[in-house]
Amino acid sequence: MIIGLDVGGTHTDAVLISENGLEKEVKVLTDESRLFETVLAAIEALTDGVDLKKIRRAVLSTTLAANLIVQNKLPPVGMIVAGGPGIDPALYRIGPHYHMVKGALDHRGREIAPLDEGEVETAIKALKKAGIRYAGVATKFSVHNPDHEKRIAEAMAPHFERVFLGHQLSGSLNFPRRVATAYLNAAVYPIHKQFFEAVKLSLAKKGLDVPLRILKPDGGNMSFDSSFDDPARTILSGPSASVMGTLAYAPKSGATLVLDIGGTTTDMAVLIDGVPLLAPLGIEIGPYKTLIRALQTQSIGVGGDSVVRLTDNGLTIGPDRQGRAMTYGGPVPTPTDAFCVLGLVNGGDHGLAAAGIDALARKMKRSPEETALAIFDQACRQIMAAATQMVADINSKPVYTVHELWEGSEIKPRHLMVLGGPAPQFADRLKGMFDGNVSVVPHWQVANATGCALARTTSEVLLFADTAQQVAVAAGEQFHKEITNNFTLEDAKELALQLLRDKAVKRGANPEHLEMEVIEAYQFNMIRGFHTIGKNIRVRAQIKPGLIRGYDPIAGKLRREDL
Repeated sequence: MIIGLDVGGTHTDAVLISENGLEKEVKVLTDESRLFETVLAAIEALTDGVDLKKIRRAVLSTTLAANLIVQNKLPPVGMIVAGGPGIDPALYRIGPHYHMVKGALDHRGREIAPLDEGEVETAIKALKKAGIRYAGVATKFSVHNPDHEKRIAEAMAPHFERVFLGHQLSGSLNFPRRVATAYLNAAVYPIHKQFFEAVKLSLAKKGLDVPLRILKPDGGNMSFDSSFDDPARTILSGPSASVMGTLAYAPKSGATLVLDIGGTTTDMAVLIDGVPLLAPLGIEIGPYKTLIRALQTQSIGVGGDSVVRLTDNGLTIGPDRQGRAMTYGGPVPTPTDAFCVLGLVNGGDHGLAAAGIDALARKMKRSPEETALAIFDQACRQIMAAATQMVADINSKPVYTVHELWEGSEIKPRHLMVLGGPAPQFADRLKGMFDGNVSVVPHWQVANATGCALARTTSEVLLFADTAQQVAVAAGEQFHKEITNNFTLEDAKELALQLLRDKAVKRGANPEHLEMEVIEAYQFNMIRGFHTIGKNIRVRAQIKPGLIRGYDPIAGKLRREDL
């Protein structure tokens, strides 16, 4: 059996899947201040009466970090950066504790300006004075030579709880995105550490000793321990769980819009012919553009527990959440309270919900029912407006699925699939706003957790080779190897695939069922004085994202040997 666990800002969902299909599902309220108790409650309810020896592994996802970003609640972190030729790092300032130091490498990793260690020490003192505990370091072209980043980190190590280095987080060449990636790793580290420890302690208390994996934003999973070194890679694990939980039921032709409407956010994605889209450069969330490989998703601050406000321009929903809905003892009106007044949900205290909606109704000079319906409609309008803009943004640039460049015509979704706690209510209302078929994903309340359990382990490797310098580098894997000057593109592909295999197995993949592919491979000659002095080679390889081997979407079952 496999445990799938999704820790959201409002609810924590858990499922138990066996060769007989979905054996059990539970849903508990998330208390972010008591994550250990939250996770333990879900695990205990899920495994009550279950033979623990039959559980083979647990796969988790979380929206905790994404919710912090969407609600603008990230903690303060420090950044120390060094630029390079033709670039001013001041252009990519991020956060109030951003320090620039002198030092530069060229595009082949050769030092052209020494690192100013005096400026590094000055920056460290300023960060310490500001009480900063977590920090990131990024230098231009560090993927070809990480020396400057390592030296900065060595100087910082005694003074900070955790320092994240840009070259260790991605091998891609994009300095602005590497700065943002390092920053977000430092910023989400505290909440991920809290989540990590809560899960470990809750499983230990229950006596469960099984391999732990966490869903990545590209729809695959990795070992939980490895996520501790790259916590930003879990930022959109919740939205990717939405996609994976939908894949088995999505139409295999045409474009499908997926909406996961939770308590804090609505996560959205597009499938083409049943295949997820891939963000070609990396995660983009809020104002941050990163190098973190991810499915093309978007999160907005509209959910069942989002704050409802009455402004001069009318009703607005979100983007923040101030706790539970009033019907469950929360402080402010929410869409969930509107649903309660409209008789669309069971549970909660109808009187508390009505009191919150009544206060808005008096200001709007409408009946409570009319006000509740207006709140519901406004939430739907904000969601559909964001979805329409997301599709327009996708159509404005080249479109990549998780396997290849898609070269079809303009994307026009004709299917809308809804999941999340209030999925049936929203699906009914959205039918009048969407030109196409609208359906609710089976087991909509726990589809995210199901997506976690069924996702396969994935990895990606990016390899650079310079035959003039006779070196091959995969900075993300901390790999450095001397090569001969007759090293070829085919040699690079073979080496990249070997690195990929090793990485995937280390992350928990089944070595007998690795679907590896080279998704990018090119080379160009380096010329000096009208003569070719060598070749610059780049190869990117991946394990294809998808559902684990042996899953039957019709029967909803797994083969015993694949559990």
